[in-house]
Amino acid sequence: MASSEQQTHKLIIEDDKGKREFTLSSPVYSIGRDAQCDIRLVSQFVSRRHATLVRLPHEDGSYYYRIVDGNLKGKSSANGILINSHKQSTHDLQNEDEIVFGPQVRAIYYLLDDEEPIVSQPLDEFDITLISPGMMDETQADYY
Repeated sequence: MASSEQQTHKLIIEDDKGKREFTLSSPVYSIGRDAQCDIRLVSQFVSRRHATLVRLPHEDGSYYYRIVDGNLKGKSSANGILINSHKQSTHDLQNEDEIVFGPQVRAIYYLLDDEEPIVSQPLDEFDITLISPGMMDETQADYY
C-alpha cells in the first residue's frame, strides 16, 4: 500500500443541505447534527453526535479511517449507521463505502491514489450550440 502522502481520503455527504465534499486529514472527526460537529449533518433524523471518524495507521506508514457509531465515550446514536446496507457499530472504511445515517442522509467514502491524476476534459472553445428563433415553439418565443 502507498504511503499516506500519496493518498487522499474524501467523504461526500448528501443531506437536507445538498451535497458537500470533505477532504479528510485530521486524526478525529465528529459527525452529527450538532453545530459543534466537525462534519455537520443537516437533518432532523440524525443524532447530535451520530458517528466518529478515527484515523488509524497501517504498518507501512499509510493510514485509514474507522467509523464508529456515536461518540468515542461509548454513547451510540439513536438509529445507528448502515455501512453498505449492513448495520454496524464500527467499520474500517474502504474505497466507495456507503454510510447511511438516516433517511436521505448518506455519505460515500473515497480513497484516491494521488499518483493517478483526475482527468478532466478541457473545454472546447468551438463547442457552441446556436439557437435560431425558428427552433423554438410559440410559447417559448413569447417568453423571450
